[in-house]
Amino acid sequence: MRCPFCKSSNTEVLDSREVLNGASIRRRRECESCGKRFTTYEKVDLEEIIVIKKDNTREPFDRNKILHGIVIAGQKRNISRERMEQIVEKIESRIRAKGTKEIESRKIGDMVVRELFSIDPVAYIRFASVYNNFDSPDEFRKHIRMFRKSSKKRAK
Repeated sequence: MRCPFCKSSNTEVLDSREVLNGASIRRRRECESCGKRFTTYEKVDLEEIIVIKKDNTREPFDRNKILHGIVIAGQKRNISRERMEQIVEKIESRIRAKGTKEIESRKIGDMVVRELFSIDPVAYIRFASVYNNFDSPDEFRKHIRMFRKSSKKRAK
């Protein structure tokens, strides 16, 4: 593994552990040349999933796009990067468990919304507003009311 900072191939694994129920291995590494540390993840390379976009175009599944959307929605919220990556892993695992080779982007977005709904109201509203293309304050109010009703039901 090359160091992302100095590009040296002299790196040492400091710690390895299974993450997400053994779906991948997290390795903490240190570059022997520059001394900087970084984390890598190792996982099985599975068959490619194709995402069907709203305009019916198709593109390869890219977990980084999902992670990027969650990171933006979760900015300045108390959601760790590791938790965000767990959400993406959970969504990808669900898709793969279905055994389908194609999935609509809308279904992926619905999964992200459900996950964010359960962990952080602000991140949920941020993601939902972009995902559902909110164009009025009433749409925000509607989703906030829906979130509050659901939160009350879960509290009982």
